Amino acid sequence: MTIMLILSALAVFLILAYRGQGYWAWVLGGLALIAAGGLPSSVPMAVAGLVLAMLVLVFGLPFLRRRLVSGPLMPLLSRLLPRMGETERIALDAGTVGWEGEMFSGSPDWQRLHEMKICPLSDEEQAFLEGPVATLCHLLDDHDIHRRGDLPPEIWDFIKRERFFGLIIPKQYGGLGFSAAAHSAVIMRLSGCSVPTAVTVMVPNSLGPAELLLAYGTEEQKDRYLMRLATGEDVPCFALTEAHAGSDAANGRSQGVVCRGIWEGKEVVGIRLSFAKRYITLAPIATVVGLAFKLSDPDGLIGEDPEPGITCALLPRETPGMRIGGRHDPMGVPFLNGPVEGEDVFIPASFIIGGPEQAGQGWRMLMETLAAGRGISLPSLAVGAAQLSTRTSASYAQVREQFGLPIGKFEGIRERLERIGGLTYAMEATRRLTVGAVDSGEKPSVASAIAKASLTEAMRVTLNDAMDIQGGAAICRGPRNILARAYASIPIGITVEGANILTRSLIVFGQGAMRCHPYLRAELEALQSRDTQAFDRALFGHLNHMVRNGTRAFMLALAPGRGGERSLSRLSAAFALIADAALISLGGAMKRKERLSGRLADAFAWLYMGSAVLKRFNDAGRPKAEMPFVHWTLNRARMEITAALAGTLANLPNRPLAWAVRWITFPTGYGSAPLTDKLADKLVEALLNDPDVLDRLTGDILHPAPDKPGLGALEQALRQIDVAAPAREKMAAIRKGTLASDALTDADRKAIDAADKARDAVIQVDVFDPEDLYL
Repeated sequence: MTIMLILSALAVFLILAYRGQGYWAWVLGGLALIAAGGLPSSVPMAVAGLVLAMLVLVFGLPFLRRRLVSGPLMPLLSRLLPRMGETERIALDAGTVGWEGEMFSGSPDWQRLHEMKICPLSDEEQAFLEGPVATLCHLLDDHDIHRRGDLPPEIWDFIKRERFFGLIIPKQYGGLGFSAAAHSAVIMRLSGCSVPTAVTVMVPNSLGPAELLLAYGTEEQKDRYLMRLATGEDVPCFALTEAHAGSDAANGRSQGVVCRGIWEGKEVVGIRLSFAKRYITLAPIATVVGLAFKLSDPDGLIGEDPEPGITCALLPRETPGMRIGGRHDPMGVPFLNGPVEGEDVFIPASFIIGGPEQAGQGWRMLMETLAAGRGISLPSLAVGAAQLSTRTSASYAQVREQFGLPIGKFEGIRERLERIGGLTYAMEATRRLTVGAVDSGEKPSVASAIAKASLTEAMRVTLNDAMDIQGGAAICRGPRNILARAYASIPIGITVEGANILTRSLIVFGQGAMRCHPYLRAELEALQSRDTQAFDRALFGHLNHMVRNGTRAFMLALAPGRGGERSLSRLSAAFALIADAALISLGGAMKRKERLSGRLADAFAWLYMGSAVLKRFNDAGRPKAEMPFVHWTLNRARMEITAALAGTLANLPNRPLAWAVRWITFPTGYGSAPLTDKLADKLVEALLNDPDVLDRLTGDILHPAPDKPGLGALEQALRQIDVAAPAREKMAAIRKGTLASDALTDADRKAIDAADKARDAVIQVDVFDPEDLYL
């Protein structure tokens, strides 16, 4: 009977803790344990009851708890935890938290995710894709662009005339006023044809003068620039990156001092600037330069603060003293990129974006605009490259033969095809969810960082695998080569808009924990302001949060069933608890433990990506044909999350805490059932033999005309091979003696001959005269 009562006490505790009632779980569980006589006989029941009553009062009455527990803890924790600086506070205030915050809750609300509406493209946006974008893709000769080192003049004219630089600029200012989804769709389609063209279009529509002007510019600045930017009359760039600080504007060396000077023959209040920026896309031809710099105002000419701080301004190209026009060579990918420099450059204070009133607000501006732009441009470029890899590899694996068989029959090739297809499915799902959040009004800085870092890394994997499948044909450049030019761009996508090494550890988890954790930031702010009441609420909310997540992780690990939502919920609870354990173990030192924060970032990212896959599948009506892709991506997500969390626990410095959390979160061990080859083959068969699935997976890139070298010719060869397949079966039967020789008709022979010629043509590589090879 006693054992049953003890088990009942445990059940009461687990049920209440699982439901987030931590206080009552301890109280009622303790009462049930006392009633069961579950304490050692040497401890009198009355003493146990008295101790429990005291604990109930201390922790149940806030005024006692603040006096006896929270208050005394505050000085200790203030010394252990870092103070939040002003630049960090601004960065955390910029942007919003959406679905990604559910991962830190440990109990994701799946209904909220599935009810999130992701709007399709409007008729106007779709018409632009099928009209100007398709026309531009057909006009592009990416091999020629790479050899000449720039887009040809007619392409520049077309881009400007069709207002590709005005995708995000509202119609009232002459732009197209498109959604984030349409902006993303344009970049994806262009990236499948020409990375330099995609980069040229995406930069003015991402972080740049137009976005900053729309959000913060004065009406005069908007009227002066936006129409000209939309029509391409002005070409913009934004000068942020520096040699010693990268994209970290807070530590840049570019300086501006408010002073009086002469501008256009008149004395005005202005700024004397010194700056040296590099890696600035479109700088060589820009007519208007956005510039980020640190501003000081020692004489109080524009305000009371002598050090306003980071400020953004717009400088016309003809500004005296500014040096612009030189070019960098980023991996031989010929988008225009170069330095912007100046010493003792004087500009009027009215050049500050938003006017002098916005002096010192540049850091906030940059953080808010990056929150949206980072989630659209480079993730879209990465998805376009992955879709190109998928479509190319699926076709090539059927066209190319080795040992008398299409190479898609060999398991080594199928293993690569499986990874390409699975990652492409997950990448598109992640892009779609992130862009949908932007269109719904969010500024998802953490989700954008996840999308940028994870999708550009996945682009590296898919392109590498596709290159391996094509082998020698992939490494010989020329008009026939489909992948090499995109392959060269991989390091660019990984490096720009925040290098992935930094983004992974410092933004995805570092800022992610501060933004998405339901209590952490509130605790730090309460400590800094010495607000005992706010600290008490946050601290005990945090403790309850940890108890609930520990209980959920433990019970879900033991309960049967491995559904997608259930498995991610379990891993979300484990992630949330392990993240708390890491933060408790290290405190302010966590910032320097980039291996640990990087592992937690990986777990966080795959939770988000796995959720996006479930969202995509559910929104599509749960089509049976996509099930292999869903199984593959969820299995990959579980493996990646588990490995990242295991690595975190193995390296926490507080070993007793690590062992306790490991037992709670993974009581049966880290192992999970691997994806079977049989299931993986279903994914590969869908890629190779189901055109509808392949079209859905790669529908965002242009399918070139059959007479176009590269992908167009490759797919045309595959069509001819499919047409000749019955004739080849006849030929094989004739050779075996199971069919008469006259069964093969002239039409059959012509089909076989045409297929063989097409196959031979597309597996060849380009050959150049030596004097023509390098310009």
